[in-house]
Amino acid sequence: MKKGIVAASFLLVGLTVVIYFFNEYERHFVIHDHKQRSFTPLFYSSPETENVDRVEEVRDYYRNASLSSPLEWGENVSGVKNRLDTDEDVIALTFDACGGPFGSSYDHSLITFLREHEIPATLFINLRWLDENEEIFLELAEDPLFRIENHGSEHLPLSVNGNGAWGINGTASPEEVIDEVMLNQERILEMTGQAPRYFRSGTAHYDEKAVEIVENLGLTVVNYDVLGDAGATFSASGVEEALLSSRAGSIPLLHMNQPSSGTAEGVKQAVPQLQEAGFTFVHLDQYELSE
Repeated sequence: MKKGIVAASFLLVGLTVVIYFFNEYERHFVIHDHKQRSFTPLFYSSPETENVDRVEEVRDYYRNASLSSPLEWGENVSGVKNRLDTDEDVIALTFDACGGPFGSSYDHSLITFLREHEIPATLFINLRWLDENEEIFLELAEDPLFRIENHGSEHLPLSVNGNGAWGINGTASPEEVIDEVMLNQERILEMTGQAPRYFRSGTAHYDEKAVEIVENLGLTVVNYDVLGDAGATFSASGVEEALLSSRAGSIPLLHMNQPSSGTAEGVKQAVPQLQEAGFTFVHLDQYELSE
């Protein structure tokens, strides 16, 4: 009788351990789709984690997965965050540094203004720009006024089947999506010791399947609700007007790689007016985000 009780006890303990580890496995390793928006990402267990080894888990999954064709394409697709989830009078300025033959300059005047007036900003850095501006990049990364985030490796629209935007061909497979995100992610991590939390693609275009892949790599896709300088093509007055349309929780998109554009002057004109209207400027990571 006693032997039976002991055996049953061991069996119960063993079953409990198995259930525990199974739940832990599922909690950390399940691949998620858009029906499950709240999850522990496959790639990172926390924003500060520096372990990039598990990217192969994502690659292996999508190599073997049978994906249905994406149903959405553009800037506002499922999963893309465009605003801070708050009614407070705060604005999160974001600046892209795109890189490439015509996009690897540095708007010193813009950054100097932000520093002199202590205006926090989130900087989305592309790998091509980083390669051409390593010293400036490190200087920006060490400045607590700025947050460094991921703007892709080749500045491509993010697609699983080759959709393009503005004359630029997008990534054409899940594997290419992963490379577009991770080559830059790993470089930024290597140089700064900090892994970006947010991703914005070149042209800010996506399909929902590509957004899902980014989420499973542990990043959040962030676009904008205020087109601040239209790819650094607006005049100073156009930038000023765009920024003054901001409301509580807005995320304007501007550029820091075109010093001959009207962006810096427009920002200089708009920021004091927004402050006078009661707005303060914040980093993306200070608030939850919403679509």
